[in-house]
Amino acid sequence: MKVAIDVSPLQSGHKVRGVGFYLTYLKRSLLEYYPENKYAFFTKTEEIPTDVDLVHYPYFDPFFLTMPFAKKYKTVVTVHDVTPLIFPKHFPTGIKGKFRWQIQKFHLQQADAILTDSKVSKKDIVTITKIPEEKVSVAYLAAGEEFRRSEMGEVRDENLRKKYNLSKKFILYVGDITWNKNVPRLVKAMKETGLPLVMVGKALVQKDFNKSNPWNKDLLEVQSLVEGDANIKMLGFVSTEDLVSLYNMATVFVFPSVYEGFGLPILEAMQSGCPVIVSKEGCMPEVAGDAAYYFDGYDTQSLIAAVKKVFSSVELQKELSKKGIEQAKKFSWKQTAQDTNKVYQQVFKQ
Repeated sequence: MKVAIDVSPLQSGHKVRGVGFYLTYLKRSLLEYYPENKYAFFTKTEEIPTDVDLVHYPYFDPFFLTMPFAKKYKTVVTVHDVTPLIFPKHFPTGIKGKFRWQIQKFHLQQADAILTDSKVSKKDIVTITKIPEEKVSVAYLAAGEEFRRSEMGEVRDENLRKKYNLSKKFILYVGDITWNKNVPRLVKAMKETGLPLVMVGKALVQKDFNKSNPWNKDLLEVQSLVEGDANIKMLGFVSTEDLVSLYNMATVFVFPSVYEGFGLPILEAMQSGCPVIVSKEGCMPEVAGDAAYYFDGYDTQSLIAAVKKVFSSVELQKELSKKGIEQAKKFSWKQTAQDTNKVYQQVFKQ
């Protein structure tokens, strides 16, 4: 079986996180665990070889034309999530966006199979697109192997504290800043507790962005809320090496999102031995299992109570750390490759 995979995101700004991370690990895992397949990796500007058996588009955007107009081959598409379509009030698209979504939805309905990251995401894709349930398969993601419990030593630890001017104990957030991420609630809650918050994510420190775009409302609010607050550090993008160390150094990791396709930082934190607090919305319980401390994502006081409880209890931190390491072992890129290849085989035999 010869599979062509679109690796365009690896040539763009998506290379470092998100779709780029998924593609890098998927590509590596398929080559390692299913070398009997032949693979052709192409970008949007290149021709797809004519002798392929199927084409995999490993990313999908409802409002940009990420799929070809004419379907020439059997097709598999990965739809990581459909967040803006579930919460249209918070992600208004305008007339052009609505028109593009109709085109994208048509192309998606023509695909032979769809892969997604969680059961919650599958349910929502089926509901919104009316695609038959049997055409949508779940292939869970996993954290990179670089995320692990490390004994960094006091020197590395102290160097990083100085580099980012960190407190001895702190709460960590890693992620983007769109409405579903619930970041303004996190910032307000931490301001009320007075506990130190460290935030990692390229978007957090952006200055040159469209301030009138409603999609950027939360970014504007957060930047305003943290201004002049020495207790809240927005680090922006950090290297993977530093991120692993931050997960190891943090007292607790908080992921307040009310909806995700998967929520990869949850597993990165768990695999690094960091105690995790997450909201009980969306797919978060599906990923975190019984290894996280939960709160109501729509209730600030519930978040405050959860953070205070875990931050003040060393015993609870140890328990969550131990459970988190075990929970993260349930996810692997070998399994992701296996689930993906299974879908390839089904499409190939159709």
